[in-house]
Amino acid sequence: MGSDTGRDTDASGLDEYWRRRAVALIGVVGVVGLLTWACAGGGDDGKPPHNAAEVAGASPGVPPAPTAMPTVTVTATTKATATATSTAATAPAAKDGDACAPGDVVIAMAVTRATYAGGDRPTFRVTAVNTGKRTCTFDVGSRALDVRITSGPDQVWSSAQCGRGDGSSVKTLRRGVPYVDTVGWDRKRGSDGCKGDRRTARPGTYVATVKAAGAKVDDQVFHLR
Repeated sequence: MGSDTGRDTDASGLDEYWRRRAVALIGVVGVVGLLTWACAGGGDDGKPPHNAAEVAGASPGVPPAPTAMPTVTVTATTKATATATSTAATAPAAKDGDACAPGDVVIAMAVTRATYAGGDRPTFRVTAVNTGKRTCTFDVGSRALDVRITSGPDQVWSSAQCGRGDGSSVKTLRRGVPYVDTVGWDRKRGSDGCKGDRRTARPGTYVATVKAAGAKVDDQVFHLR
């Protein structure tokens, strides 16, 4: 009887020992599980970060996306080009009787003699030739075709200054048909409206030329005796 009682007491003590071990093991497992859940972000409630600093901290060096795309301005020139082309296309074509185009008329001059004696008045033949494709009008007056006489730097005479009338004479020039005019000089000085010095030019060497807009005319040398 006494021996059986001793075995029961030992068995009860052994059972109590393993129960305590089991409780301790369950506690350890619970702590480990709690730590694992916390490290896995179990506290995240699914909401985004509260501010931009958290985003910047998560992705350093990445600039924020632009709020608006840049505006590109393109200048259209097609309309302006078309207008210029249309204007050029609608410009009226030149016709017979219009003014001669610049450069279409060739001007020349020649002295009638190389030397003029004391009683002779020098004369100069001025020629205008239309080289264009159509008949046109051209001013051959003394102001448009100014015959000038010089002696070195001395301006001796000018047909524009001493000519009669308004100095304009518009003529119709046919292609290739020269217009010829003869301009005479009375051997008197007169380049200032022929109102100043009107003395007779002294014997010597003189140069005659024609001043015309857009034309270059060769000089002519002659002598007075």
